[in-house]
Amino acid sequence: MQVNPFRDALRVHFILPLALLMACSQPNREGKVSEKVAGKVQIVRNGDGYRLLRDGQPYFIKGGGGHEHYDVLKDCGGNSIRTWDTKHAKEVLDEAQRLGLTVTLGLEVGKERLGFDYNDEKAVAAQREKLKKEVLRYKDHPALLMWGIGNEVGLRITNPKVWTAVNDVARMIHEVDPDHPVTTMISMDDRDVAGVKKYCPDLDLLAVNAFGTLEYLEGFMEKNGWEGPYILSEWGPWGYWQGLERTNWDASVEYTSTEKAGMYRTAYQSSVQKDTANCLGAYAFYWGYKQERTATWHSLFTEDGHRTEGVDVLEYLWKGSVAGNRAPRVTRLTLEGKIAGEDILLDAAAVVRAKVAATDPEGDSLVLRWAVYPDPGVADLKIGGDVEAKLVAIKGLSEVVSGNELTFKTPAKQGAYRLFVYIQDGQKHAATANIPFYVL
Repeated sequence: MQVNPFRDALRVHFILPLALLMACSQPNREGKVSEKVAGKVQIVRNGDGYRLLRDGQPYFIKGGGGHEHYDVLKDCGGNSIRTWDTKHAKEVLDEAQRLGLTVTLGLEVGKERLGFDYNDEKAVAAQREKLKKEVLRYKDHPALLMWGIGNEVGLRITNPKVWTAVNDVARMIHEVDPDHPVTTMISMDDRDVAGVKKYCPDLDLLAVNAFGTLEYLEGFMEKNGWEGPYILSEWGPWGYWQGLERTNWDASVEYTSTEKAGMYRTAYQSSVQKDTANCLGAYAFYWGYKQERTATWHSLFTEDGHRTEGVDVLEYLWKGSVAGNRAPRVTRLTLEGKIAGEDILLDAAAVVRAKVAATDPEGDSLVLRWAVYPDPGVADLKIGGDVEAKLVAIKGLSEVVSGNELTFKTPAKQGAYRLFVYIQDGQKHAATANIPFYVL
């Protein structure tokens, strides 16, 4: 029997009815316990919490959000993929099925901050019909786990009809596909939880994008009266929007790949593993390579496919050990003797020196690749994961590499830049670090 404890919980302010406690063994009209249905995904009560069932068996999500390296995800002990839309959905689902993975399939909806008008009833109805066709196209795929309606649609909204539209899509999905749960992905914002609780009774669970603040997740749920099931639809180290250290010219200071790896470990252990009642799993962000403020901020892989230390940590968290070769570690990067966070002001076309300290767990020989990029985070701010243009490295800087040091000539044009170093071990693993500087 398909149950929806989330919807029922909403109706009674999260005081759950007795019927939900009996959901796992509810008899059918003939008085017999219902047989398991192949391909069916359910959320059921489990003592004081909830459990996700797939084909009748407990299923805890150990996932990555992204569009590549699914074979590595499988080898690392992961079991699920999250997407943000249905682009290439057939290929993603088929590849997931081949590897024995599942997919939380995203359904892209219009964002008010990007111009979608939720007062336009025709546009809203057309969007719902478009999504219905997508649901009908993929609902019977054996790799499908659940549906995700939009991503952070509540970000900077002024019209609560956004949430009404989300709920209408959820209701439509339940009508045509009763076998897969439905959620929407929100930011860790009190207003988003309030919107979902007030306007979206047809969702089955909450999906939260949480970065860095995972240690506060329990308090966030409690403060907002959330006692229902949830997943982390994106999680990882601190984001550039979260009040991190900044330079005087407003450039965010990015952590090294080694520092981020430690944050993945701490965040998972302090939240996902801690909440054994209501958390149904989590999708690490970003399983692949993505330009977002920088090319390395959220990327667990480099552009050429080298895995970073964060992947090693996820493998340990999912499997309890790390098999095979591990990624290098970077401990310090300096430019003219200063570290990231110190205001590094350099003259145009000046010869300067950078130095990095790095080690490798297996003692592999390390190869260093350096690059200087313009820093768009100062002048071209994006939010909510909106698409950012791929950056092009500055050429002609007269670089000279000697061991772990780089001597180069700064750009001739005034502005904000970042120096990146990629440390590779020859085994398809890498460490990354960068340091912002300003050319006068």
